[in-house]
Amino acid sequence: MRTWGRRGQTPVLQETFNWQSVSLIAGLSLWRFYFRMHPGSIKSPQVVEFLRALLRHLPGKLLVVWDGAPIHRSALVRDFVTAQGDRLLVERLPAYAPELNPVEYLWAHLKEHELGNLIVRQAHELGHHATRALRRMRRRPAIIRACWKQAELWL
Repeated sequence: MRTWGRRGQTPVLQETFNWQSVSLIAGLSLWRFYFRMHPGSIKSPQVVEFLRALLRHLPGKLLVVWDGAPIHRSALVRDFVTAQGDRLLVERLPAYAPELNPVEYLWAHLKEHELGNLIVRQAHELGHHATRALRRMRRRPAIIRACWKQAELWL
């Protein structure tokens, strides 16, 4: 962000927004990623809603590789996955291994390169900027390939 200040005095920008009030969920395929934004924390109903959306958009079988977060192990999510039969398969990453999760690299790129100097005052501003940044990132297949390469999970 650019700003002006008196010579010899570094300007200080005050940010009053709490980043914890907006959460993102994403699914990463080999060539594309899908995401949803939610106010507050993501809970089991939002995970099920996201999985339903993925099943609607992606034909055939779907393999979901995710960490052992409590929302992924909840009864609601487990029952939904079981109800899908062979269409939806789940594999868990080892515990405490975020470096194996390619979506973590997607978030890192978003925070560091796309939203690094963003200062917002309200959640809708963050949502607007994050959505625009994620849509830009989707048009850059090199970012998606880099996420898989960093995670060392070439399929």
